[in-house]
Amino acid sequence: MLNMCEYIRLLREFIPHAKSEDWDVIIAGQRVQVIKDTEAGGKGTLQFGTEVVAAHDGSVAALLGASPGALTAVHVMLEVIEKCFPNEMKQKEGEIVLVIASVVVYMVGMLLIGYWAYKRTSNLSDYMLGGRTLGPAVTALSAGASDMSGWLLLGLPGAMYAQGLSASWIVIGLALGAYANWLYVAPRLRVYTEVANDSITIPAFLENRFGDTSKLLRLVSGFVIMIFLTFYVSSGFVSGGVMFKNSFGTDYHTGLWIVASVVIAYTLFGGFLAVSWTDFVQGLIMFIALILVPVVTLMHTGGFTETTATIRDTDPNLLDLFKGTSVVGIISLFAWGLGYFGQPHIIVRFMAISSVKEMKQARRIGMGWMIFSTVGAMLTGLFGIAYFKQAGMTLEDPETVFIKLGEILFHPLITGFLLAAILAAIMSTISSQLLVTSSSLTEDLYKVLFRRSASDKELVFFGRLSVLLVSVVALILAYEQNNTILNLVGYAWAGFGASFGPVIILSLCWRRMTKWGALAGMIAGATTVIVWANSSYASVMYEMVPGFIASLIAIVIVSVLTAAPDKQVTEQFDTFKRTISS
Repeated sequence: MLNMCEYIRLLREFIPHAKSEDWDVIIAGQRVQVIKDTEAGGKGTLQFGTEVVAAHDGSVAALLGASPGALTAVHVMLEVIEKCFPNEMKQKEGEIVLVIASVVVYMVGMLLIGYWAYKRTSNLSDYMLGGRTLGPAVTALSAGASDMSGWLLLGLPGAMYAQGLSASWIVIGLALGAYANWLYVAPRLRVYTEVANDSITIPAFLENRFGDTSKLLRLVSGFVIMIFLTFYVSSGFVSGGVMFKNSFGTDYHTGLWIVASVVIAYTLFGGFLAVSWTDFVQGLIMFIALILVPVVTLMHTGGFTETTATIRDTDPNLLDLFKGTSVVGIISLFAWGLGYFGQPHIIVRFMAISSVKEMKQARRIGMGWMIFSTVGAMLTGLFGIAYFKQAGMTLEDPETVFIKLGEILFHPLITGFLLAAILAAIMSTISSQLLVTSSSLTEDLYKVLFRRSASDKELVFFGRLSVLLVSVVALILAYEQNNTILNLVGYAWAGFGASFGPVIILSLCWRRMTKWGALAGMIAGATTVIVWANSSYASVMYEMVPGFIASLIAIVIVSVLTAAPDKQVTEQFDTFKRTISS
């Protein structure tokens, strides 16, 4: 590398009277020598790099320099566009501003709901369970929004785009599981948690249901929930960071901090009310988006008949419901629905509704929301096949079909709303899981192990501190973008479903079930899921199936072999049965 004196000596071969104090040298790579005026004028700067030159009317542009690297190429391309298409560039910048404005309005709205909920939270029951005051609509949509996450707007449309109708079996399984959860678990859990010493967490309910004075059942289930849901929260942060990176071109960490800051703020201060009401609003946003996108896409593809013909011309197998499936494969996809019975962040919503009499209306709203939203997501993927085929465009990543259709077909303000829908799906799940994790850390671990006589005020403070602590751990896990966290949470749905699902179901219907049976069921279900998922059988059948069966068998056998529940436990069960029947 030449020093300053050597550069000036070479310069004087062209400008004999050049003075060193009049010149600066900026090294930008060994490309081409360019002499440019300084801002002050009267001086020149010798630069080694690349330079874009363009005609005044923008009709032609040229690059001075040889084979620029990737970073330089991006800068050069933007400069060419700016010089040759100044009007279009300004229009695009304006569109980006409108998109960002829509997302900012959404974010601010979530924070305002958090502040509103903060002003209405006065004790631990308010913070952890909203004081059991939720109406049927908020209960239904908050349960749905906290369930679906980004899969509803990214994964499901992408699967339909890539595989066609054969990807819909999982939706059928989930719909059946959700309906059974609303029909059987929801009303019974709402009543029994109140009968069982007004339990406000799932571990507390299990302890009170079985009269476990040893606290073992509560501690084990509390630790399981805390650990797995922390990974769940971390995966949500990863999804949020990636979404911002892909949609707005921001750095991954910038998106991570934006999503985390908003979610943590309204969850920490507003507690369960904030999480439930933000989920309600987010559920509405997701619902509207998933109706709007397929309808508008269908209008652009020529109606249902022409759209179907285009899909068939692309690949007839895309409209074959059974293409690439097997009996075992369909059973595995249906088994995803079994997971609903054991997801703490979903079933805790049933405990918060104001009255069990409102459960039927909540079920209708919840199932209606789920059916319309999932069908909308499926049609987005299918109609996307026809749209991109007719437009002669190629979609490299099927999971971006919802985003790309939103960018192409809608006004920037609506595009921003659609991107907010994706954020809503991600953030609603994060906040629900974050609060349930905090609740277990506070009510099931801190209170049980360290401060049994803690006041409500102290527990609410520790609950907020727990939200912050869990968030910090989740952010640390999510800070380096990789697939490890996402792979770990792949166990979580099956793990919770197989370990907690059978325990919850049988605890609500079998009087003879014991605490040892419940503990054996949790251990058997979780162990089977982990072993099966890491075996050669994982590719044959979803681990939920053997895990769920193993848990059921363990609960029945161990309950029969151990001492029957004491009189207080059975009397409590009888009170529950009388209450639910009345």
